Amino acid sequence: MTMSWPEYLFLLLLMTAGTLITRSFFFMVGGSRRMPNWVQRSLSHVPAVALSAIIAPDLLVVQGALVEPWLNIKLIAAMVATIFFLLTRHMLGTLAVGMACYTALRVWL
Repeated sequence: MTMSWPEYLFLLLLMTAGTLITRSFFFMVGGSRRMPNWVQRSLSHVPAVALSAIIAPDLLVVQGALVEPWLNIKLIAAMVATIFFLLTRHMLGTLAVGMACYTALRVWL
């Protein structure tokens, strides 16, 4: 089904309004008010949640199907890298260990 140009225009206007409303919500509410503490605490978790939403499908799904954890080399390498990071707090080392583990598993399995 194809859309006509008025439908495209209407859709464009709706998307524009949605974007403007969501991005300027706190400005419309008023600049003198402060956000409640629970909102500020919740917003501090947004980057971790967004990163998890991007990474999780790549780690858990292969060609559209869930893979068993013991067969999923990406998940195993991610767990090894996570453990390394929790022990050392060294970001560059975490990347190196994770990639080395992933490469070794790809070569041997």
